[in-house]
Amino acid sequence: MSVIKETSTTFANKKALADECLEVYAAYTIGGQWALVICSWLINGKLRFSELKGHLPTITERMLTLQLRKLEQNKIVQRTVYAEVPPRVEYELTPIGYELKPIILQLESWGKKHKELLEKP
Repeated sequence: MSVIKETSTTFANKKALADECLEVYAAYTIGGQWALVICSWLINGKLRFSELKGHLPTITERMLTLQLRKLEQNKIVQRTVYAEVPPRVEYELTPIGYELKPIILQLESWGKKHKELLEKP
């Protein structure tokens, strides 16, 4: 996962665009290959790390961890650690994360229509 230098022109352009356009800001916040998929699984309720990994068999554990940390940092996902042996950790959407539900469902519907459009001869 590459990181853009904060001193680069690309970083400055992305930041300026996100500051000016809330749609771009939102896209950056939930963007990425895995963030939206993780949120779509968490819409149905709490899941443990292993359960999320089971739903996303092609994601590496490292990438899942990084994406969950990013979503937690952005206050979209909440991580709860239970004082048990072995420790139990559950992930769930925060209230602002649950507000993504209609958006995700609409994106799913749009994606289906667009895919069918492209598949037509």
